[in-house]
Amino acid sequence: MNTELILSTYNSPRALVLTLLSVARQTRRPDSVCVADDGSGPETAAAIAGVQARFPGLPIRHVWHEDRGFEKNVILNKAIATSQAEYLVFIDGDCLIHPGFIARHLELARPDRFLSGSLIRLDTPTTEAVTEDDVLQGRVFDRAWLARTGTLGRFSTRLKAGLLPKPAGHLLEAIYPVGRNWCGANGSAYRSAILKVNGLDETMKYGGGDKEFGIRLENSGVKGRHVRFTAPLVHLDHPRGYKDAEKIRAHRAQIRLARKSGKIWAEAGIDGWM
Repeated sequence: MNTELILSTYNSPRALVLTLLSVARQTRRPDSVCVADDGSGPETAAAIAGVQARFPGLPIRHVWHEDRGFEKNVILNKAIATSQAEYLVFIDGDCLIHPGFIARHLELARPDRFLSGSLIRLDTPTTEAVTEDDVLQGRVFDRAWLARTGTLGRFSTRLKAGLLPKPAGHLLEAIYPVGRNWCGANGSAYRSAILKVNGLDETMKYGGGDKEFGIRLENSGVKGRHVRFTAPLVHLDHPRGYKDAEKIRAHRAQIRLARKSGKIWAEAGIDGWM
C-alpha cells in the first residue's frame, strides 16, 4: 500500500529538521513525505534540502503557498489533492515520531476507519535542549529520558510513552472511553475516505478544524480508532500567536452543526484543488 506522510509546517526550520530526522528512523518508512508549508520563508526550503541530501532514500516533496495567516487546512487540502498515495498519515512539523509510528498506523489501516493518536508534550526548556543526536539515537522516546525532563508526571502520559506491552496497549486503545476525534498531529486515513468528505474545511482556522473533519468522516461511515498508546509522538513546544478566541467560538458552532446535522461534505474543501 503506497503511503505518504503529510506534515504541516510554518517558519519552524529547526523543529522541521528534527521531525524529518525522526521520519528517517522509521522501521517502515513512508513511500514519500510531503511538507505542507503554510507560507514559510526560504529557511524552510533550505532545511528540507539539507535533510534530503543527508537521506537521499527518503523522497520529500514541498507543497507551499503564500503566507496569508493561519491557513493550515488550505495547504493540507493542496497536499492531499496532489498526493499519489493510497494511504495518508498526518503529523505536524514539530512532532517527533517513534521508530514504529508509521508501521503501527499501517497495521491498523482499514478503508472504513481513521486512526487518531495523541501527543507527549515537552515543555519549552526541554524543547530547546533537544539535539539531532537525541532524535537519531532515539533518546527522546526513552521513558527514563522523558522522566528526567519532567514530562511523565501524569499516568496517562506514561501510557502514551509506551508503558504497557503492545498487546495491552492495543486492548486499552480499543476500550478507552475518550472520544475518537481526529488528531491532525497524529492521524491517518485512506485518501479515498478523505476525498469522499471533500477534505478539510478551508474556512476554519486554528481551533476545531480537526474535530469537525473527524465528525464528517464519522458521518460518512469512517469510524475513529485510537492509537493513543501504541504510536508514540513527542511534541516540541512553541508559541501560538495565531490563536484567536473569537474564531474558536465560531468553530465550536460549526462542530455542533456538523454533529447534529450529519454533515459529510465540506463546501469549501479539497475539490477546489482537484
